[in-house]
Amino acid sequence: MTTAPTIPGFTHLRTGVADNVTLTASVGGTGTPVVLLHGFPQTHLMWRHVAPALAAEHTVICPDLRGYGASDKPADPDGTTYSKRTMAADVVALARALGHERFALVGHDRGALVAFRAALDHPDAVTHLASLDVLPTLDMWDVLHGTSAAIGFHLYLMAQPPGLPEQLIGASPDAFFGHFLDVWTRDEAAMPPEVRAAYLAASRAAVPSIVADYRASAGIDVVHDRADREAGNRLRMPVTVLQQDWGTALGFDAAALWSAWAPDLRHTTVSCGHFMAEEAPDEVTKAVRDLLTR
Repeated sequence: MTTAPTIPGFTHLRTGVADNVTLTASVGGTGTPVVLLHGFPQTHLMWRHVAPALAAEHTVICPDLRGYGASDKPADPDGTTYSKRTMAADVVALARALGHERFALVGHDRGALVAFRAALDHPDAVTHLASLDVLPTLDMWDVLHGTSAAIGFHLYLMAQPPGLPEQLIGASPDAFFGHFLDVWTRDEAAMPPEVRAAYLAASRAAVPSIVADYRASAGIDVVHDRADREAGNRLRMPVTVLQQDWGTALGFDAAALWSAWAPDLRHTTVSCGHFMAEEAPDEVTKAVRDLLTR
C-alpha cells in the first residue's frame, strides 16, 4: 500500500463553509494567516514546499477548492455553483471558521481567479493578494485570438454546455489532465511520480466539477468581472503578480493589464514553468514574504 503525499507537518481539517459544502484543508504554523489556493489540475498538495517555509512565520491554510481534491463537489444546476464569487465566499468562510477575519491570499491558476474575486468582493478581509500565472478573466478572453488561441483549447472545450465536455474528458481523463501536467512543466523533477499520480487521481474523480468551474469562467464570472470593470472597482490591497512571459507569445502587456485592476502592483516575469510553486518554490516564497511587508 502506498501513502498519498501530504504537506509535511500540517494538520488536515474538514470545515463547513456553505450549505452542504465542506472543504478539506491542510493547516500549519502560527502567526498572521496566509491562505494558499491551488490551480488546475492540482490540489493543495502543490504548496508542499512553499507552505512549510511560510509556516515558520505564519498560520498557513491550504484548502482544496470546492470541486477539487478531497473537498465537496456539489452539482451545478444553474451555472453559478462554481462561480468565482461562490468559491471566494467559501475561502472567506473557511478563514473565518478557523478564527481569521483578515488574511493574505495567494492563488495559482484557477485558485488565482478565486483569489482575485475574493479580493474584489471582500476587500476588508483580504489584506494582500498574490496571483501566480493568470490574467483576470476578462483580460484572459480578450487576449486569446486567432491561431494563438489554440494554446487555450481547454478553455473553449469546457465552456460548452453540459454534456459533451464531461463525456469527452471522462472517456480518457488521465490523458487529458496529464497533458497539462506534462506540457506546462519545464522541470520534470519538480513533479515526482507520486505527486503526478495524486493529481491525476483527484482530477479523474472530479471531471464534472472541474468542467463546471471552467464553464463558469465563460459565463457568470464574465458577468461579475465586467460589472466591476464598468463600476471602476479595483483591488485595494498590495498585489504581487508572478507570470511566465505569455505576453510575448500572445501579443499583450501583462503588467499593463494587471495595472488596470491593481494600483499597488508589483509584476514579475519568471523563467520557470507554469507550476512555479513546485519548480521555483524559493522564488515564490520570497515573493510572498516581500508582499507581506508592504
